Amino acid sequence: MGHHRFVYLFLLSYVSCLICSPSSPSSVTAKNVSLSLYYETLCPYSADLIVNGFSKIFDNGLIDIVDLKLVPYGNTRVGSDGSMTCLHGPYECLLNTVEACVLHSWPDLTTHFTFIHCVESLALEGKQRGWDSCFKETGMESTPILDCVGSGLGAKLELQFAAETNALEPPQEYVPWVVVDGQPLYWANNCTHYVRLCKLHYIRLQGTQRCCSAEAM
Repeated sequence: MGHHRFVYLFLLSYVSCLICSPSSPSSVTAKNVSLSLYYETLCPYSADLIVNGFSKIFDNGLIDIVDLKLVPYGNTRVGSDGSMTCLHGPYECLLNTVEACVLHSWPDLTTHFTFIHCVESLALEGKQRGWDSCFKETGMESTPILDCVGSGLGAKLELQFAAETNALEPPQEYVPWVVVDGQPLYWANNCTHYVRLCKLHYIRLQGTQRCCSAEAM
């Protein structure tokens, strides 16, 4: 799986372009790079990107100039009665809701990313049904999350994420769907990745298909 390497290298290149750009006076404080991840909890490529990719920007300090936003919804479909159908089954719907509650209950980025990283690490190992062990693993209190899920608040949060995901322009084509400063990073099903850097330069990477497509539903 190479998503994490691709995004990590892109961010380094993109930030370097921002820092070195002659059009940006050094006396002006540059705005943080906006980085949004639209994903679903049991997509292995999403989990890999969170665990092996995005975690690196915390380790090397890049997070200081990145505004990271996680949106756990992905290829979910909402029925006319408000019920949700998830690409990887009902348990994914549960974990999407759990992570929505984590984001809501613990708005601090480091706090909620630590818990979500734990859950997605278990998902990568096929041990996602033990997600509640992450409370002990991270030392975080379970009550606000369980109350959020049990009260129906989590489902309402997921509907908000549904509206946000469906409003993306250009629209989400697969997950993980990564958006940097309002523009998506494309990696097509033909396994060739194209990204525009600093309006002039392009990166091309090749590999196997690394996305979860709604066409499988």
